[in-house]
Formats: sequence, structure tokens, C-alpha cells
Amino acid sequence: MVEVRSLWTIFDKQVVHRDISLCIFRDEVFCVVGGSGSGKTALLRQMLGLEKPARGEVRVFGQPLHEGDTAALATLRRRWGVLFQQGALFSALTVHENVALPLRELRALDEALVHDLVMLKLRMVGIEPEHAAKLPAELSGGMVKRVALARALALEPEVLFLDEPTAGLDPDRSESFVELIRDLRRELELTVVMVTHDLETLAALADRVAVLCEQRLVAVGTLDEVRRHDHPFIRNFFMGQRGQRAFRAAPRDIAMPAV
Repeated sequence: MVEVRSLWTIFDKQVVHRDISLCIFRDEVFCVVGGSGSGKTALLRQMLGLEKPARGEVRVFGQPLHEGDTAALATLRRRWGVLFQQGALFSALTVHENVALPLRELRALDEALVHDLVMLKLRMVGIEPEHAAKLPAELSGGMVKRVALARALALEPEVLFLDEPTAGLDPDRSESFVELIRDLRRELELTVVMVTHDLETLAALADRVAVLCEQRLVAVGTLDEVRRHDHPFIRNFFMGQRGQRAFRAAPRDIAMPAV
């Protein structure tokens, strides 16, 4: 679904990524982790075609993102949905208008159908109809995330990109949101690409993990495989007390390697 080939990211002569290559397969949840400044979000933005790598290429659905015209890229973008870290809802638009926006941009649907689709997507993410007329400022943080997720799902995407989906949520709302993503992934047969620093989210959702550190991709694999790498960042991130708690509580059978 997504292929990154020999990618370099350089900002103002500073190398962020050095020769990164990876593949993301259909129907998996692929998580990208790394320390602050490791370029997790920069890599995600290049997968979305929002930034161009200094070298290398990104292909989505087999198509190169940074070749061809803007119309071709626009067509590709209709096949994925994006949940940005803070939701990125338009503050002057209501909940209904925010979710309706990508549907209206198609210019192919009448307003009655747009309305029905908006209300369907809101129901899918657990937003009641009475909230459709509210502005984002009137919503809780958890509701903002859910509305942004409804908008990301508006065009029935094949791939869902999530940037820190549980950031800023309290533990209960975070757990509820993770359950929602898990259910939607199964029901809609979504491929999910997620940047996260949250160990509980990672343990609950990830099929495979890519670890960015020191400008490179230091490990890619299942959680069990990655956690067995003898790298200082991996040991500190996965095998600390918080990591041990997260993986013991995860709703899956994850082996606990000896430390």
C-alpha cells in the first residue's frame, strides 16, 4: 500500500532521515515510533505528499507521489484519510460542515446525500446527532478527535493515516479512542499508518513497528521482533517500567523478553 525507497530528509542542511526504506502492507496497522526530533511526523507528511524528500521516493498504491501533476495527486488523496494530531478541524465550521467538506469537494453529490453520509460517519465514531450543529470550540478534546476521524473516513478511504491519535487525551478517553480505531479497522478493512509515542496505543493496535533513531530506521518488525533489538533507544522505550506495564495490559499475547 505504501512504499518508501531510499528516502533522505534534509532541512536547512540538517539531515533528519538517512536512506530510509520500508513497505506497508494491506490490512495491517503499521506504527512509526522514535524520540523527539527523529522525524516521525516529517516521514508521515512525505507519505501524504505534503513534503518532498531530498532524495528517494514514496509510492502509495504503486504510484509515485512526487511525480506527475497535481490532479493525479488529488485523485490518489481521495483514497486515503488523515487524522492530524490536534484534529485540524476548521474552527468557523460546524461539526456537520467539517465532515461534509471532503464530500462537497467531489461536486458529485446532492446535499441530501451529503447530509445522510455525514450523519452516518458521525454515528460510526460515536458522535450523537445533537452535536452536528456545534462548533469545534464547543467540543471536548475526545470529541474533536472523533469528529476529525469521521472527516477522515468521509470518502471511504483504503488507508487511514493517524498522527498521534491519542495525544492530549486522558487515559479513559485514550482507551475508548483506541477501541474505536480497532473496531473501525476491522469493520472497514482499513490499512492504518500511525505515528505515536504512546506505548499503550502501540501495544493495543500495532501489527508492525518501525523505529526511527539517529537519522535511520533502526528496526522494523512485529512488536516481539522489535523489542528484542539490542539498541539503547529500543531498550529504554520498550523495556522501561512504563513499557512493561503497557505490554502486560495489552489485549493480545505479546511475549515479554528477558531484560
